[in-house]
Amino acid sequence: MKTRQRLIALAIAAIPVVAMADVLSFYVGGGVWNTSPEGGFRKTGDPMLVDVQDDLLWDSVPRGYVSASFEHPVPLIPNVRINIVSLDYSGNGNSSFTFDGINYSGDIDNTMTLEQADLLLYWELLDNIVSLDIGLDARALNIDYSISDNNGDSTTDSTSQVVPMLYAMVGVSPWSGILLSAEAYYVSSAGSEVSDYSAKISYTTDYFVGFEAGYRSENIVLDDIEDTFADLTFKGPFLGAYVKF
Repeated sequence: MKTRQRLIALAIAAIPVVAMADVLSFYVGGGVWNTSPEGGFRKTGDPMLVDVQDDLLWDSVPRGYVSASFEHPVPLIPNVRINIVSLDYSGNGNSSFTFDGINYSGDIDNTMTLEQADLLLYWELLDNIVSLDIGLDARALNIDYSISDNNGDSTTDSTSQVVPMLYAMVGVSPWSGILLSAEAYYVSSAGSEVSDYSAKISYTTDYFVGFEAGYRSENIVLDDIEDTFADLTFKGPFLGAYVKF
């Protein structure tokens, strides 16, 4: 009798620990996103967009990304995730276009760096066979670029913006450890728009290590933001690994 009572007491005492382990989660991961750039940008007064492929001679490049998140069981208080990615492009070759009132021609050399960091606050509405998250994101965008030609013409500029975005994720887990999911970040205001969509499959092993693969497409539309108009898309497959416990 005493043995049974002790076992029941131990089981009851263990319940909070097991429940906490099921809902308290840490995630750290990273990988490579092979991005293909499309579209273009211009300054106020320029006749047309400068095409990043045809004029600036950009090509697909693999770039690293990192992500970390913390999930907890406290109701109403959001979970937290941080995402960081840096996209660097450069081109060199014979081209001809007008940008910022300057007629570039001949041997063109240009670089562009787009750094972005997300601070995402989100809530898990469903977390079973079907997963559903919604949240609010603050995306910091830092853009630096330079253009020059062999005639002595050059332009260098930079801009920084913090963009508030809506976030949603829906997923399904048909088998243990497997998750098929789609994520969306989106905001639109006064003709400008930022959207970021991805779909992936992820597998978490029994040893806290996981792997993911998918496709991501990010579109940035600027309508006279700091005298800049742009319609840029960065898209391509990604592959990564993570630790989740």
